[in-house]
Amino acid sequence: MKQQKDECVWALAVQPFTSVVLNTVQLENLRGERDGMLPAHKQSRPDGKRHVAALVLARGGSKGIPLKNIKTLAGIPLIGWVLRAAVDTNMFDSVWVSTDHDEIEKVAKSWGAKVHRRSPEVSRDSSASIETIQEFARLNPEVDVICNIQATSPCLHPFHVKEALDMILLQGFDSVFAVVRRHQFRWKEIKKGSNEMTTPYNLDPTNRPRRQDWDGELCENGSFYFTNRDLVLNKGHSQGGKLGYYEMLPEYSVDIDVDIDWPVAEQRVLRYGYFGQASPEVVRLLFLNVSGCLTEGKIFLSVSGEEMVSINIRDTTGIRMLQKEDMEVMLLTSDVDPVAKLLADKLTTRTGCEVMQVGGEPLEDLKLVVEKKKLDWKDVAYMGCDNHDVPCLTLAGLSAVPKDSPTDAINAAKYTCHNLGGAGALREFAEHILLQKQKAKSQMKQHRINRKDF
Repeated sequence: MKQQKDECVWALAVQPFTSVVLNTVQLENLRGERDGMLPAHKQSRPDGKRHVAALVLARGGSKGIPLKNIKTLAGIPLIGWVLRAAVDTNMFDSVWVSTDHDEIEKVAKSWGAKVHRRSPEVSRDSSASIETIQEFARLNPEVDVICNIQATSPCLHPFHVKEALDMILLQGFDSVFAVVRRHQFRWKEIKKGSNEMTTPYNLDPTNRPRRQDWDGELCENGSFYFTNRDLVLNKGHSQGGKLGYYEMLPEYSVDIDVDIDWPVAEQRVLRYGYFGQASPEVVRLLFLNVSGCLTEGKIFLSVSGEEMVSINIRDTTGIRMLQKEDMEVMLLTSDVDPVAKLLADKLTTRTGCEVMQVGGEPLEDLKLVVEKKKLDWKDVAYMGCDNHDVPCLTLAGLSAVPKDSPTDAINAAKYTCHNLGGAGALREFAEHILLQKQKAKSQMKQHRINRKDF
């Protein structure tokens, strides 16, 4: 078998000290899991007796960035990245968010999580994570395995969670935590005013190894800590018993607590983040609301009494980008908007798109279109900007809203644009769709390459 330097499960047990050796079939399954193509027998846990719960801690207070846990990162609330990964593993009996804040609770529920409303006693700045986990365990006695996933790790993928959880469910570990390999030489810190000299912790300065000759060191990356309830309640910690680690590659080890440069973190997430089970490659149709998405939602009145709206050339370019990739774009106007009716012919001429008038509940009209075109909703993208768009935003395989949309629409959408409606939001969403399509193609290509290695 061709050797690959790849991301696999490597575990060290405290008692006894052993390593996990994976056979060819197991490695092939792991590769398939990474690309979202699981063998049928891996889709469900063989250990059905224990209740396994995912728990994300998301306190409202943040000294650095206010409400950081729901601040949008690459168009998605920070907590949404890990919740999507957790839900899509299909390994958990329940997925929870522990919070003390109303807005975080709303976002958590919109991403499919239950909410543990933590008490004030474990919501202080000085409260330790283990205190909150203990409170959760006491209030939910049915939970046997608690998988604490950090909200600040947006590059977590379902295959990371599955492989680490298998160490507990299949290999008998009591607790497992995530690590990353670092190649950094460490030196002893010397306080100012001290006559002491610094000394190296992990190298011989007279014989400095080359990076390729040094395995580096394993450091916690904070992505997750999985443990059983006995360790939490009776031992007061989450790392003990038969203890193992799960190694993640550096590109997936993004920690917002450390990577506080939000734009840099966004670029990492756009490249290495998990965008969901549905492949963007199959998205074939975009429904686009004209008012509030393609336009600013404003009406301009001339001196002569004419009504006008403006359309940003960046957005019409976004439409052409999608059409070039053989994606159909259908423009939606309200049947009670007189200006939109007058615009219909000009919009068709300008964009080459069909214009469709819909009622106050667009979903009812669009269901007929989707059925007529013999598509599923996972094949559809939807861009709206108001509360009446929520059913469509929720149902579509890909959905987006401009930055200035109401909260309910933002919570329902899978992507929130940085730009306002009529000011580049559509172009941004078009680029997001094409990025995911490219990502899906790349993943499929890599999957085929990986399978050839066996």
